[in-house]
Amino acid sequence: MAITAAAAAPISSTGPLFLKPFPCFSSSFPTINPSKCPTRKGGGGRHALVVRSSSPSPFRNGSAPETDCPVPSEQQPVNEYQTLASSLPFAWAAADLHLYSSRLLAIGASFSFFVGLPVSWFGVVSPERDALRCAIAAVSAGILAVTFAVLRIYLGWAYVGNRLLSATVEYEETGWYDGQIWVKTPEVLARDRLLGSFSVKPVLNRVKLTLVGLALSLFACILLFVNLESPKDKRTTFPDTGGRSIPGVYSDASARSFEPDAFCGSEPEPDLS
Repeated sequence: MAITAAAAAPISSTGPLFLKPFPCFSSSFPTINPSKCPTRKGGGGRHALVVRSSSPSPFRNGSAPETDCPVPSEQQPVNEYQTLASSLPFAWAAADLHLYSSRLLAIGASFSFFVGLPVSWFGVVSPERDALRCAIAAVSAGILAVTFAVLRIYLGWAYVGNRLLSATVEYEETGWYDGQIWVKTPEVLARDRLLGSFSVKPVLNRVKLTLVGLALSLFACILLFVNLESPKDKRTTFPDTGGRSIPGVYSDASARSFEPDAFCGSEPEPDLS
């Protein structure tokens, strides 16, 4: 009872308590604001304790406030990751597999139908006979377009992933001529590497598999296009030539048959066929 009375006496007589944090935790330890303390009657005095944290969120603007990070907000790796994950087409790689595949399929089909097919159709002499080769060329053009799009996605995610996993951050204060290097604190490095390992690396693995599949598909289309033989030229007969046929290869005999006056009466060579 004596200990309880001795401990309670200073509280009722001295009023509000002022607690100072330890110096080593001054940036994140909660402080007390006695000016806004609510009062409580009873016990012979007015006393109250109000605990208010004066430190902001430890992940505001991408880094903890105690680090005094000099890197501009838009150049901090965690903010670059958030910007990349919310922008197109980079956000497709982080989405579910169905959305990711459908977007790439839409790009390839659109490019094949609107660009590859017209170019291949008007780029051959007789598209009716080479319809299969035209279709393969159009599909190859679509695969090539998707490959370029996926390669751009991979480069963006690889850049952000390297900055998250790196122990240093290269940044520019005002322009390209004043580049600086900031060494991450252990807290920021642990946070960035956790984000890079569990959020960026799975996306990069998915994009790598996509690039491998596209490369194999493009190689198969090229082999099929090269090895596919064109239909044999058929002997065409024109009604205005008197039933004479054109084999498709120039020869003196065929020239004499159409223009006999051009040879000045020379005897035609015997037909050995």
